[in-house]
Amino acid sequence: MIVMNAITLKTNGTIHYAGKAVDAVRLDLLSCQIALEDVYTLRSFFKMLDRYALFAKLNAFFPTFTEQVQSCPDQGCDTGLLDYLEFGKTVEMIGVPDKRLEIYNSLFGVHARKTSEIKSMQLAGLLDVPLKLGRLKHIVFGDRVDIFEFDTVYTLFEFIDGIAWQLSFHATPEHCALRR
Repeated sequence: MIVMNAITLKTNGTIHYAGKAVDAVRLDLLSCQIALEDVYTLRSFFKMLDRYALFAKLNAFFPTFTEQVQSCPDQGCDTGLLDYLEFGKTVEMIGVPDKRLEIYNSLFGVHARKTSEIKSMQLAGLLDVPLKLGRLKHIVFGDRVDIFEFDTVYTLFEFIDGIAWQLSFHATPEHCALRR
């Protein structure tokens, strides 16, 4: 069944819409719901940005990330510390009495069903880790004990922008990494 306004991101970097590969950048795809092909990775994501170069212009950090990716081996860029990466969405109610609502995307590592930040890991160690779409997490007034989870959808824009945002904080360049 083909869902209108839905695209599939393939591991080779192509975008498929209505069962066919998209040949050129189409800005209308940014609002489409995404699905990831099995064993999609950050390397697949960067192949997509290479193939559809206009999407790489959505964030100023992409040239730096692209340089890092190009300097990595063609395979085997997996630290072995994570089972997979998960791209997620959070809706969080914050503060009493001045309440506010924050909605944000995140990218984190998962190992043995436990999540962890990836900020200390280099991009070169994350490129070939499987990447999955997570559920929406709803946090009420900072109570992380009772987090509600829901099925959700992600648009291509959310995915591109969310990964860029997270990598800008989490994947520090190798020359900035702390030495032990």
